Amino acid sequence: MLAIVALITLLLTAFGTGKKTTSHVGIGPAPANRLLPSGPPSPQVVALEGALRIQLPIAQSRVTALGYHASGDGAVALQPLGSQANPGTLTRVARRVFGGGGHGFRWFQLAGGEGPGTAALDVGAVPGTDVYSPVDGSVIGLTPYIVNGERFGSEIDVQPTGTPSFVVSITHVRPDPSLTIGSSVAAGTSKLGVLLDFSRVEEQALARYTQDAGNHVEIEVRPAAALATP
Repeated sequence: MLAIVALITLLLTAFGTGKKTTSHVGIGPAPANRLLPSGPPSPQVVALEGALRIQLPIAQSRVTALGYHASGDGAVALQPLGSQANPGTLTRVARRVFGGGGHGFRWFQLAGGEGPGTAALDVGAVPGTDVYSPVDGSVIGLTPYIVNGERFGSEIDVQPTGTPSFVVSITHVRPDPSLTIGSSVAAGTSKLGVLLDFSRVEEQALARYTQDAGNHVEIEVRPAAALATP
């Protein structure tokens, strides 16, 4: 009997009791403190379009990732500042040989879409994060942003003070109640609203590079005449 008990104990120890414990190794949610009020970002230009300077719209401590992707709705290509975090083979080899790529934000090239590959800038953060204007200018549009027949905040169109031939469009945001057509906004100091959760209505490419669902504020720049076209 003792031998049988010892054998059963040995088998249970070696192969388990049939109850498996799975160890999950993966990406978890963003830290809870990212939901706390963060205030405005420190002035930091993250992209250019000629003389137009796009500043970071979210406090640096709340940014989960930056990504660029194509957009086929008339948006122009932006010039990212910083370094690409997922460059192609030739760029990686060049960096090893010549150095470089170590200043500013690291950004990711996201797949999908049509048109210039850097036409849309996604600045990642958790829902509820305060979003500030990326440029100095005036609000000329507050249009409901519709996804699958449901409204998710508004598209906020800002005409930059120094480059009125362009319009900067900001989406994935619930506008601040004080924001109206004609409101003057200042880059990095005027609050536009708060970031919305889009995780249940679309698969967000930025999620591949963050610790959450990839929620983000999206910024595009278009010629001003493009918004006047019906």
